[in-house]
Amino acid sequence: MRVPLSWLAEYVDLAPGSTTDDVHAALVKVGLEEEDVHTFDVTGPVVVGEVLEFTEEPQKNGKTIRWCQVRVAPDGELAADGGPAVHGIVCGAGNFFVGDKVVVTLPGAVLPGPFPITPRKTYGHVSDGMIASTRELGLGDEHDGILRLSTLGVDAPVGTDAIALLGLDDAAVEINVTPDRGYAFSIRGVAREYAHATGATFRDPALRPELDTPIGDGYSVAIDDASPIRGRQGASVFATRIVRGVDASLPTPPWMMSRLKLAGIRSISLLVDITNYVMLELGQPIHGYDLDALAGGIVVRRAVPTETLETLDGQKRTLDREDLLITDGSGAIGIAGVMGGARTEMGDSTRNVLIEAANFDPVSIARTARRHKLPSEASKRFERGVDPSIAVAAASRVAELMVSLAGGEADAVAGVVGEPTAPQAVSFPDGYVSTLIGVDYTDEEIRGSLQEIGATIEDTDGGLLVTPPTWRPDLTDKSDLAEEVARIVGYDRIPSVLPVAPAGRGLSRSQRIRRTVADTLAAAGSTEILAFPFLGATENNVYGSADSEEVAAIKVANALDATSPYLRTTLIPGLIEAAKRNLSRGLTDLSLFEVGLVFRPEAGRKYGQVDLPSGVTLPTDDQLAELNAGIPPQPRHVGVLILGNAVSKQPGQQVVPSGIADALAAVTQIGLATGATIDVVQGSHKAFHPGRTAELRVGDRAVGFAGELLPQLALDSDLPRVVAVVELDLDAVIASTDAVFTAGVIGTLPAATQDLSLVVSVDAPAAAVGAAVREGAGELLESIRLVDDYRGSGLEDGTKSLTFALRFRAPDRTLTAAEATEAKLAGSALAAERFGAAIRD
Repeated sequence: MRVPLSWLAEYVDLAPGSTTDDVHAALVKVGLEEEDVHTFDVTGPVVVGEVLEFTEEPQKNGKTIRWCQVRVAPDGELAADGGPAVHGIVCGAGNFFVGDKVVVTLPGAVLPGPFPITPRKTYGHVSDGMIASTRELGLGDEHDGILRLSTLGVDAPVGTDAIALLGLDDAAVEINVTPDRGYAFSIRGVAREYAHATGATFRDPALRPELDTPIGDGYSVAIDDASPIRGRQGASVFATRIVRGVDASLPTPPWMMSRLKLAGIRSISLLVDITNYVMLELGQPIHGYDLDALAGGIVVRRAVPTETLETLDGQKRTLDREDLLITDGSGAIGIAGVMGGARTEMGDSTRNVLIEAANFDPVSIARTARRHKLPSEASKRFERGVDPSIAVAAASRVAELMVSLAGGEADAVAGVVGEPTAPQAVSFPDGYVSTLIGVDYTDEEIRGSLQEIGATIEDTDGGLLVTPPTWRPDLTDKSDLAEEVARIVGYDRIPSVLPVAPAGRGLSRSQRIRRTVADTLAAAGSTEILAFPFLGATENNVYGSADSEEVAAIKVANALDATSPYLRTTLIPGLIEAAKRNLSRGLTDLSLFEVGLVFRPEAGRKYGQVDLPSGVTLPTDDQLAELNAGIPPQPRHVGVLILGNAVSKQPGQQVVPSGIADALAAVTQIGLATGATIDVVQGSHKAFHPGRTAELRVGDRAVGFAGELLPQLALDSDLPRVVAVVELDLDAVIASTDAVFTAGVIGTLPAATQDLSLVVSVDAPAAAVGAAVREGAGELLESIRLVDDYRGSGLEDGTKSLTFALRFRAPDRTLTAAEATEAKLAGSALAAERFGAAIRD
């Protein structure tokens, strides 16, 4: 919201000499954030001049210029720039006449741009200044010719300071208005807030006696909303005034034009400018109709199917049944609270005006504006809540201005349909504000703050009953009122206290392990990402399950992207999207990982909303159980994606492409970081390459997959054919072990190393055979590593020889060869029992 200071000063006493910085500082104290400062960026001397004579001079380029003699000071006096009273000025416009009063920018002046004015030789003359247009002065966008003061209804003596005359010396402060404080979208609301901040006297422009208009039989209006959307009536109040005999061709006065410009509103015509002016002043959107273009009375109703309307922007719009319309006997003439229709638009030929000031349902207006992609100054205010009690005053203010500026005559009474909705009283217990804010406020401070914002107070047993003012629809519960007390008394009363963590608390075991996993993967060369947690149904179905064609997923009611309306059940698509983006930027060798939540609803079960605890006291066990039952399981997964080369080509080193081995290495790193034993067995997944897919298991439980994506899936995502990925349930891995893993322990006693070659069926998984050896060998076995997989002569058909390198170590003594051999044979015995393994001769 942009607030011109001269306008603000009409309704609140600004401190003498206040600058824009001072006003911003005062408004920041009450929570209105500073945004910007706006001025016309015009400096003098800029004066009123009179055209004495001019000579038309055609040029070789086909253009005709005028060599003008312009009086810029009274006879016998020097001009504001110290020069003679008459200046010679070259002008290319042809829309003025001898005797016209114009705006002259003398040498030394600076116009917006910046554009400094200096004497300069042009078209064979020395032009000692410039005759300015509306656009050159920053007052508007028109540039059809120079500004003739008579077209603005202004007459002033030659030499008068035109900057003050046209309001170009004004400035506006811009503030950020949050969605809950729609009343601040008006000079009335900002003036009240400035009064709160400084204690200055506030004069409510909506309570001027001149606006107290009797209610009578005005223009015929009916509200017909028999089927309100979501149980909310579309319109609560509809006030009208009629002004007859206006002259719509009269100009908008400079003071109004400059204020509208500073407030960010383009001047259109006098009648339209008046409606915009009152909207900015009081916060009540206004619409004016050409009374003679209306066909019968007005009916406020919902649209019917296939109904259309041409709006003021010239677009023909197909309406929705939820749209609230303003209609007459011929059909729709406006979208309520958003934009009027072209057929009843006020124009230069308008002589009689019907003024509308209504109050519409915020939800209905917001949905309509978004549905039609038609944001407007009116909808911006209605969707945040407009004071329902000022409709008549606002209509009367428009009538007052039309009578004084457009020469009309207003009907004596205002027409009103409907009743303003009364604010709901809020119970405000004693001591609540101090408990919530943490500051001891006195009863006088609490009462004074609530009364200052316009609330009415009644004493009750144990507290107050507070009725918010009509312009504050955001005050609906006691916490809102407590925040108002803190705001009005001053945020500086709230101490800045750093909370002290209770002794003995910190990161939980699972949090520490998760951080260790992330640190380990990062130390190994991976880069952590945070992917978008929403996916399409196809992505969830392809990657979210090993074999299921359709995966149960939670659909978001108000999705940010219609193509990705589901919560993710897997991390892989997010990693693929990040890899695709980085690859397009020339990063061909990538290792990415993410640790994040996935959402795994149980098939066929519906998850609904539950009532949240009050927040004043700790939730009970039953409330926590109810909350947990209302949300789907959200395990934390870890995902890794690797593509490109693991080792780049360099002197003495061949290229080593990445693949499944790198994925399995990442699994090993995760296992080391968690202290868990993650078994790797042959697996299958519909999104993974057959034969290059490993199922990851902790004990008997499958916790994830590792391997290479199907080449076609990788190519469809604009990735190389070989993309290694890992995804496993990190919560399940952490829960599988109670051990506190300590990294970096180095054995100090000698190790005993032996090899073990076992002949097994070719169908026996090497990892499973190795796991059996590890289990049988017992605690003395420090490590086991597969070093050879032989299939050839010397072996029976259908068998293979697996050679494992074993390292044994005892923590308290030096092992003998016999002890190591005994442990090795115990391991081979268990492998023989499970897989029929035989020691190879």
